[in-house]
Amino acid sequence: MRWVALTAVAPVAWGTNYYVTHEFLPPDTPLYGAALRALPAGLVLLGLCRQRPRGAWWWRSALLGLLNVSVFFVLVYAASQLLPTSIASTVMAVSPLAMMLIAWPLVSERPGTAHLAGAAIGLGGVCLMLLTGTEGISVPGISASAAAVLVSSFGHILTKRWNTVGTDVLASTAWQLTAGGLFLLPVAAAVEGPPPALSPSALLAFGYVTLIATALAFAAWFSGLRHLPSGTVGLIGLLNPVTGVLLGTAVAGDVLTVQQLCGLALVLFGVVLGRPARTGRRGGNRIRPRPVPDERPARESSTCSPG
Repeated sequence: MRWVALTAVAPVAWGTNYYVTHEFLPPDTPLYGAALRALPAGLVLLGLCRQRPRGAWWWRSALLGLLNVSVFFVLVYAASQLLPTSIASTVMAVSPLAMMLIAWPLVSERPGTAHLAGAAIGLGGVCLMLLTGTEGISVPGISASAAAVLVSSFGHILTKRWNTVGTDVLASTAWQLTAGGLFLLPVAAAVEGPPPALSPSALLAFGYVTLIATALAFAAWFSGLRHLPSGTVGLIGLLNPVTGVLLGTAVAGDVLTVQQLCGLALVLFGVVLGRPARTGRRGGNRIRPRPVPDERPARESSTCSPG
């Protein structure tokens, strides 16, 4: 259960990120916003682990940084601007099913009945919490949100496949965030011009987004992907919209309706349904990704060393 609790840190932090970004960060510089979120987080983690990529991890870090950070952050921003939060969150709630289906061929994890049932129940709960029938639908917004689901699900399962036992999860997370931030920075400069001037409140908000909602959250998420089934991790991700709803109630003064409370109960039931089975006296069997052929001959090429 400790890996479940650690992994849950990520969606809870991402759920708070919606409010912080909407309230305190500049709305008209999405590329700089994504770059300033990713690059400092990657550099902080690099300073902690003091390791550099070796061998195949140079191109893996670049690819994962492009998928999990650069493209994903921009797509999420576009969906947030084009869709109501309820619609965007509901589309993103499909990600557990997407992760299960992608994990089947990539890491040989066949989705179990409990995981599929939990994903269906959790998705129903998210719809019950967030959909009121009054939201506007934007086809480009739906497309951006759906693309974000596919890109992040594929990138996360690739991370699980490559984060084998010999790879430091903290280091690989740092490499991805740094690579993604470096990809975004020149694009932001070319498209949006000089960096935006930031108020003290915006600087504090970026500090929270960088350290908690990005560095800590991604490290926790990828650690969970290494030790838990993909279906379980995907279902834990449903805590993201739950956090957003509860934060709106606590901070913005929103009132929880009976419909939302029922949806919240369904989401939590779906998460519990997909938790890993407890085995043995110590509880919880450790899930180890199947080694891939290009990692067997030379382990050094996929691990990291002090640099």
